Amino acid sequence: MEIRLIRNPDPQQLDELGVRDWPIWEKEVSTFPWTYDATETCYILEGRVTVTPEGGEPVTIEAGDLVTFPAGMSCVWEIHAPIRKHYNFS
Repeated sequence: MEIRLIRNPDPQQLDELGVRDWPIWEKEVSTFPWTYDATETCYILEGRVTVTPEGGEPVTIEAGDLVTFPAGMSCVWEIHAPIRKHYNFS
């Protein structure tokens, strides 16, 4: 299970995905476990977080990143600066 990360994606790619129409999720500085029931793609608007998949390497994600988390992945989120993101489950 691998986190796919695109730093500063092309604005056209964001438009094609319809990112601006996705809901927004916000969370304060915190650490918590999470398991993805479905694939999630998100675009980080603000903040910085390190996500460590179970048995995998930590990935640091920050404002301007487009990220996809695979269905079935268990991980730990460590939010370093409050997160604000658009998200979409598929």
